[in-house]
Amino acid sequence: MGKQRKRLGSAAYEAELFRLQQELVEVQEWVRAEGERVVVVFEGRDAAGKGGAIKRITQYLNPRVVRIAALPTPSERQRGQWYFQRYVEQLPARGEVVLFDRSWYNRAGVEHVLGFCTPEEHRRFLHQCPTFERLLVEDGIMLRKYWFSVSDEEQQRRFRGRIDDPMRRWKLSTTDLESITHWEDYSRAKDEMMTHTDIPEAPWYVVEGDVKKEARLNMIAHLLSTIPYTQVDQPEIEVPERPPGTGYERPPRDQATYVPDHVATLVGE
Repeated sequence: MGKQRKRLGSAAYEAELFRLQQELVEVQEWVRAEGERVVVVFEGRDAAGKGGAIKRITQYLNPRVVRIAALPTPSERQRGQWYFQRYVEQLPARGEVVLFDRSWYNRAGVEHVLGFCTPEEHRRFLHQCPTFERLLVEDGIMLRKYWFSVSDEEQQRRFRGRIDDPMRRWKLSTTDLESITHWEDYSRAKDEMMTHTDIPEAPWYVVEGDVKKEARLNMIAHLLSTIPYTQVDQPEIEVPERPPGTGYERPPRDQATYVPDHVATLVGE
């Protein structure tokens, strides 16, 4: 067994994360200027760190350019559609990036393991998915797929942390807890999914997720390395001088309803 690598310090992590976020802003401007279309799929075990990575990616980006797609449970009408149809509606137009916080791969994972789809529907998904993704890439969409891996011990530790934290308890669903008792079933489902859908046009990239901070940096750095962007020259912007006044007078303050000064209760009068 090799020697364990030294952990990255907090200061170094924050500095590298900010550098990568600056680069993400450059990618955003290139996507918008060139009319590119980018799709990033985030999949993996529950509590593997997908949400944290998405949060850091979007922190400084324009939500009109970079959008998160996190679809709810399908409606009765959507259950009667072609399976991929509601995901097609979320695909980017020119100059957009869409981050799928879970995606069409629900069918290969939770739906298959927990019996929310039939064996025939699962088989059809594995058959159609590579063709679907090849069509996206053929049409010019840059498709990147990331699987966040986490050990069973680390997953359980994170679950317990969520139960004890009222600010994060909402993240823990009954479906998440079921993943503990179906650990090997999910492993088999993931292996089968990878066998069918790890294609040259849209390969899977596995992110080791036991150390969240390192997983975020590794994933973002890799994503940036796969996008052939160039720096876009930005126009010079100047703040204009305020024009001379024309006699406008602001109405008396007592004519408006202001929010109470809550801060005064914290710092005193």
